[in-house]
Amino acid sequence: MAQSLTGKVAIVTGGGKGIGRATAIALAKEGAHVGLIARTEADLKEVAAEIEALGVLTEYAAADVSSLEQVEQAVEKLTDKLGTIDILINNAGVGKHAPFLDIKPEEWSHVLDVNLTGMFNVTRTVLPQMIEKNGGDIINISSSSGLRGTSGSAAYSASKFGVLGMTEALSQEVRKHNVRVFALTPSKVVTGFGSRQPEPEESKEKFMQPEDIAEYMVAQLKLHPRIFIPTSSQWATNPF
Repeated sequence: MAQSLTGKVAIVTGGGKGIGRATAIALAKEGAHVGLIARTEADLKEVAAEIEALGVLTEYAAADVSSLEQVEQAVEKLTDKLGTIDILINNAGVGKHAPFLDIKPEEWSHVLDVNLTGMFNVTRTVLPQMIEKNGGDIINISSSSGLRGTSGSAAYSASKFGVLGMTEALSQEVRKHNVRVFALTPSKVVTGFGSRQPEPEESKEKFMQPEDIAEYMVAQLKLHPRIFIPTSSQWATNPF
């Protein structure tokens, strides 16, 4: 029997737009209370207002996930308002696509600091709550670029390959605490993230949307606690 998400407390990083926004709203529609973390406060306010209209609790904190200090302050703020955390969606990320020799060292560091170290920072801060309550769910958003490197994706692929390694190792550690750790490796999603996007008039019906990924995550979270899918790929039927 599928488990209910009603009353659970979720944190979504990168929750101000794209996949994070869609996931936060989808979780709220399931009755979960949702905490939001992102860098842009204006985006967070808009999403929080949408969530409040659905009748659940919400709180947001503007923070850069690459800063452990900012993450700790953000999680404390969200926990004070919403309670201890049951679900963590590690979605915050940045992209950098360029030929290898054109990537500046500071750009390389920034991509890994946000996409990989940021995920470590948030998980490290939230995980003790899940271990203490002997249960929880963590979904880490990697990418198809975490499965296969492509020309021009050295920094981004390195970070997303790292996400999969961290997820697999962490999963083995925390299963004994009934904490499930999932990794998703979606292909292109129409979010405005990345250099190439399809024309708006054709994108909605033809290409994968943030709401599709959010729906998939909700389905994973509703699986009976005795089962989980460690890693899964989500492909757009029509690539662009």
